[in-house]
Amino acid sequence: MKKSPLAMQSTSQTQKNKPLHEKEALVKLLRWHFGHAQFRDKQLDAIQAVLSGRDCFCLMPTGGGKSMCYQIPALAKPGIVLVVSPLIALMENQVIGLKEKGIAGEFLSSTQTMQVKTKIYEDLDSGKPSLRLLYVTPELTATPGFMSKLKKIHSRGLLNLVAIDEAHCISSWGHDFRPSYRKLSSLRNYLPDVPILALTATAAPKVQKDVMESLCLQNPLVLKSSFNRPNLFYEVRYKDLLDDAYADLCSVLKANGDTCAIVYCLERTTCDELSAYLSAGGISCAAYHAGLNDKARSSVLDDWISSRKQVVVATVAFGMGIDRKDVRLVCHFNIPKSMEAFYQESGRAGRDQLPSKSLLYYGMDDRRRMEFILSKNQSKNSQSFSTRERSSKKSISDFSQMVDYCEGSGCRRKKILESFGEQIPVSLCKNSCDACKHPNLLAKYLGELTSAVLQKNHFSQIFISSQDMTDGGQYSEFWNRDDEASGSEEDISDCDDGIEAVKKVANSKLSTKAGLNERINFLQHAEESYYRNKISDKQVNKPSKNAVSDVLRQGSKEKLLNALRQAQQRLRNLT
Repeated sequence: MKKSPLAMQSTSQTQKNKPLHEKEALVKLLRWHFGHAQFRDKQLDAIQAVLSGRDCFCLMPTGGGKSMCYQIPALAKPGIVLVVSPLIALMENQVIGLKEKGIAGEFLSSTQTMQVKTKIYEDLDSGKPSLRLLYVTPELTATPGFMSKLKKIHSRGLLNLVAIDEAHCISSWGHDFRPSYRKLSSLRNYLPDVPILALTATAAPKVQKDVMESLCLQNPLVLKSSFNRPNLFYEVRYKDLLDDAYADLCSVLKANGDTCAIVYCLERTTCDELSAYLSAGGISCAAYHAGLNDKARSSVLDDWISSRKQVVVATVAFGMGIDRKDVRLVCHFNIPKSMEAFYQESGRAGRDQLPSKSLLYYGMDDRRRMEFILSKNQSKNSQSFSTRERSSKKSISDFSQMVDYCEGSGCRRKKILESFGEQIPVSLCKNSCDACKHPNLLAKYLGELTSAVLQKNHFSQIFISSQDMTDGGQYSEFWNRDDEASGSEEDISDCDDGIEAVKKVANSKLSTKAGLNERINFLQHAEESYYRNKISDKQVNKPSKNAVSDVLRQGSKEKLLNALRQAQQRLRNLT
């Protein structure tokens, strides 16, 4: 039900003897329009600062109520608050929420019709605009035409505040740098006496400093809330120790019942495959990524917000600015690129302050893939060498924090907070992460992970790529053995017998069970032939110091068996 704007006006009129930025008047606006009894944490300080004309930098965790810091000022006095936001979906979602509360809000974007845009511009040009909040993208803000309109509004004394949401995007040191945000630095030159409010949920100390300098904030009030999210439980599971990570996640979701969840994946194909697997397992779920058309994405989002779908399997952009507070689980199925990205995404759980969970599936292959992506991104960058080098070092350093988060034995919560410069005692966690709640079990897992990694690095590695095995499509298996203590520099793939055996395995169209046995025999034969030839060629009349040990042979055989069993399982999943 919409609130009457008259109630807001009458509330203002009853405060004739008190400035509108006093607490009592602001709390009344908060209660009437938003139904909250009191302000949270630093909200009131930020609101009073900008209403008095002072710049403000406000760092609040996800779910901390940043939007209230500019929505209440928009209601406290006549005029317009301009909100710069990075995502159209975020703007649209907030404007819908404002209109439901009877607050005049609009957004300008490329998705709107010319008729809608014309109506908004006519209102801005009128003697007394009805708009209270106008959301725009940083790209639009930087255009000469829109800046000209802003200056006209400002000259009439109607521009009360410029709020820059997701302000960390302006910093090249941040995890989500956007060049379009850099253009916002000109706002101070064009609007010298309009207060600027910079808001972010994820900014390390260096990013905070960069944001304030880039926006030319003048003697800003700096407000920093704790990054701690006490209602979240943090857990890491290790893909290398699981039989099937898909099945494990399906079990986790079922164990949590019919609750709302977001699952983040690195690649679109993983989103589609995992979503299909979970749906087949009885989970109400859908995929969301840029590979879908606008209509499909909008449908998935609507279904999820309205609870027709409980789980969304998505790429990382999903969820920013979406006002669904009852997300109980955020799962990262692949390791994120930085602690800042991880914190922001995991923070979309439990925005209603109720107990919720962050779950990360960590795998060594995922780690290598992310390292490769980060290195490729830097090599393709068109910036100067020194800038690329600095950026590369920053990316590697950021990612190493995530690796330590996953592979370390210490408190997960402490690692998160310390990455943002916040020092806390371990006791603050109160067993709300797996490292603190089950330290012995985690130590066991880390030991097993270390053994698995060492074995994987020491023995053979098998990479299986498949296009369509169920239709008899081609797939290949490559076995590369690292140099051993014997000093051998040759690779087993150089053996003709091995190549022929692999070709036979790849082309075989046997039944699943028979195929597995024959493949094992083929590969065992290839291995034995290789070592027999090596010994006959190199070891004649020489000591047998380079002979392959039984332990190494057995380890290689077990690795082959495990890889082929995994291939068999993939075949079953595809049929």
